[in-house]
Amino acid sequence: MGNPSIYERMTHSERKVADVLKMLGIRWSFEQPVFVWDENDRPRVWTPDFFLLHFGIYVEVCGSHVFDYEYRRGIFHKNGYRVIFVHCYKDEWIWKYHLLSYLYIFTKERNQKLQKIYRENKVLLGKE
Repeated sequence: MGNPSIYERMTHSERKVADVLKMLGIRWSFEQPVFVWDENDRPRVWTPDFFLLHFGIYVEVCGSHVFDYEYRRGIFHKNGYRVIFVHCYKDEWIWKYHLLSYLYIFTKERNQKLQKIYRENKVLLGKE
């Protein structure tokens, strides 16, 4: 029988996001485990839906407007993970725009932090 492909294990919403990431040329890993401390500081292992390899950013696919994703968002934030929550139940152009916008925002913030570190530490780097 063999092992099912990654796409066969995905929900319909996850496949839609995977297709968009592929179209954009963004490499990803599916359900890569991460270590988190929950609200009671207990250790947990969670598996966000996608890890964007070249960006170091996770994507959590939200397939239902009924489920409350704020708990997960808070735990990821508490543990320092950058996670884009994509609400696939909304209009397609909305979630696609949201995905790309937050990828841009998170990447821009990270680059600004790195530039600041670089500017403040040029002496240590032997550049001045």
